[in-house]
Amino acid sequence: MRIPPPYQDRKLLKWNGFFLSEHTKQLSKEKTETNFIVPEKELMTSDEIDRTLYEARLKDRSIAIQKEEVDADNHYSPDIVGKIQGYDELGIYIANQKVDYDEIRNVEFIEVAKWSALEE
Repeated sequence: MRIPPPYQDRKLLKWNGFFLSEHTKQLSKEKTETNFIVPEKELMTSDEIDRTLYEARLKDRSIAIQKEEVDADNHYSPDIVGKIQGYDELGIYIANQKVDYDEIRNVEFIEVAKWSALEE
């Protein structure tokens, strides 16, 4: 009588067939996003920041704010994008969060694509 060879577990190899193309596409996208380094933008003066924020409030325009803070690797966080929802003496409210005036490194106008113009 012949003894069968011991069972060889293929570990993750056997699960690769269960990943759908949508899963691998999403995993690839997430990996790309986590490896993306936000470039450092030009440091604006407080007068330039004030003028840009004033015009954004006055004309109800969308803006992108780069905060001065960096992480442990000296990388900037992604821009805070949206319209100004409110303000007080210390800062502005944008995208449901408060940004103090002294935290702003750069602010610029952006064009937000309308939903009807988006392509798949």
